[in-house]
Amino acid sequence: MTVSSTSSTQSSNSGFVSPDLIRARFASAMSTLYKTEVPLYGDLLELVADANRVALERAPSLTESLISTGELPRIDAERHGAIRVGTAEELATLRRLFAVMGMYPVGYYDLSTAGVPVHSTAFRPVNETSLQQNPFRVFTSLLRLELIEDSDLRELASETLKRRQIFTPGALALIEQCEQAGGLSAEDAECFVSEALETFRWHQQATVSAELYERLNQQHRLIADVVAFKGPHINHLTPRTLDIDSVQAHMPSRGIKPKAVIEGPPSRKCPILLRQTSFKALQEEVSFVDEEGRLQAGKHTARFGEIEQRGAALTEKGRALYDQLLAQVRDVIGGAPHEGNADEYAEVLASVFAAFPDDYEMLRQQELAWFRYSVTELGLANRDNIEASDTLDGLIQVGYIRFDPLVYEDFLPVSAAGIFQSNLGDDLREEYRARSSQAQFQHALGSSVLNELELYQDAQQNSLQVCAEQLGLAELFVAA
Repeated sequence: MTVSSTSSTQSSNSGFVSPDLIRARFASAMSTLYKTEVPLYGDLLELVADANRVALERAPSLTESLISTGELPRIDAERHGAIRVGTAEELATLRRLFAVMGMYPVGYYDLSTAGVPVHSTAFRPVNETSLQQNPFRVFTSLLRLELIEDSDLRELASETLKRRQIFTPGALALIEQCEQAGGLSAEDAECFVSEALETFRWHQQATVSAELYERLNQQHRLIADVVAFKGPHINHLTPRTLDIDSVQAHMPSRGIKPKAVIEGPPSRKCPILLRQTSFKALQEEVSFVDEEGRLQAGKHTARFGEIEQRGAALTEKGRALYDQLLAQVRDVIGGAPHEGNADEYAEVLASVFAAFPDDYEMLRQQELAWFRYSVTELGLANRDNIEASDTLDGLIQVGYIRFDPLVYEDFLPVSAAGIFQSNLGDDLREEYRARSSQAQFQHALGSSVLNELELYQDAQQNSLQVCAEQLGLAELFVAA
């Protein structure tokens, strides 16, 4: 897969708008659309903005770190969305559509192991400059029709999906134009945003009868959501908060009912990975269509609001420890968290995760997390006093180099499944478990997915190289 590193307002060809700017415009348009379709999302944005302001006022060191790493401007604009598609052709075209915006498939997530019949990737920008300009991500899931055991229902679902076209002719034409020409002009970029937005718009009228919808719904609510409508419709849009516990606590006062537990690691002084919560999915009025084309009123539940707090990206060693501790928590409580065991889950989670170091220096020394290194003003002032034998640890100790955690830009399959299950209301489906197929997913996608660990490793190594160059050293490296 070829990934462009262009990140300026205009691309290297001055006649083209940069993918970063197209992505920023699309993310803004998506947010406006979703606010109109789901008014509670607007209330959620206000709550998150209030929590972020308080968090920054309370912790000057957090503000300093966000400024140092260039992340502060991106916090308010940061969003991730989620969609679910039904066919390989839809997924492959989405890959091409997102590439216009400088977004590439990162990671493979098998949710079937958690009882959800999809596997997924995250389309997102991949270089640090692009992430700082706009870190919009879309968690994209492909329905696994082969997991529907009822062969007649599986065939009906497949035929229904084959009859639909989720992209406008204008969007398809502009995707092809961008691929052939290498970019889009300002006018074409504006048209692209408008045309691409239609794929994610809510359609109140279903494409199936109430009877078929109910059969799909009984198989799994997510299957009905994917198959029964004209398009994939964005099912949630997620702002980033700096204090998810505060947001969770204050949601009821804003008339928003949160899910019972926050998914992910417990609250920590040094946040890691990803914590997520949401409000329950909305029951919305829809219309089904019978064989004579007559409309029948009905209801559908799928779209919800979600909030996330992002922490440090973990190394392979750190992820192994995280997964081990999370599995231990679930063994203690006897499965996944839910409303009935929410208090017990929170207590066990905090207790078990006490084994995970909660100090950035310890995380760095034990190589559990990835970091961005940068030269301080003191280091620049003493550049001539630095010797070739000086080590990274030594330069950190004397204050010549600082380190800040790299933000985790990706997702957690167990957490994603927990969000899905709490909003779709389905129990774990054993028949969907442990049938991972990354090769099958990549074949449908039309490309391989990028390895997120390699991206973090590259970012850390690049920061070390910049430090070495600024200090006149041949190299700097993390001691093994």
